[in-house]
Amino acid sequence: MKAPAEIPARPGRKRLLGTALAAAAAGALTWLALPGGAHAVQDTAARAAAPVAGEAPGYAVEDFNYPQADRILAEKNILLKRGDGHITLADCVSGAGQLEVLARDKSKICFQVTGNSGWLTLELPSVYAVKGNDYTTQVDMTAGTEEKSFDIAKNTWTAVGESADEQGREFMLVEIRTSK
Repeated sequence: MKAPAEIPARPGRKRLLGTALAAAAAGALTWLALPGGAHAVQDTAARAAAPVAGEAPGYAVEDFNYPQADRILAEKNILLKRGDGHITLADCVSGAGQLEVLARDKSKICFQVTGNSGWLTLELPSVYAVKGNDYTTQVDMTAGTEEKSFDIAKNTWTAVGESADEQGREFMLVEIRTSK
């Protein structure tokens, strides 16, 4: 039987084979050069992804300040301070079950009420009447250093402030509280 003849390698294949072997050898040497081999790569990646206490985001803390209060004060001259988000200033819509407030130097001001209970602190001068909705509502008002609270009748107008004061003093609405 005849010995198999050697097949001469083509020059292009020799170059490709040589390049592949060189790249594999370089990768193996790099892997071996790292302290701890493959484990070192995993440890380094784990350390890079570990959170650092000083860089972690802070906690979300509700401060109950009324959102966009500065804009509302500038546009409507109503100072809304703080609340739980269940009593919000709203455009007046008839039949919407809103709290309605009448103040001497403003047109009607309306508040939307949601949830089982709510509270809102504000400063609204010269308030003389409040129309309740389906909620039990109380308002706190001040005249100088004197404070007065008024229970608001459901779904009807209630005289408050100067219209309920024997001396006719100007009262400022400072808090609204509601509950179902």
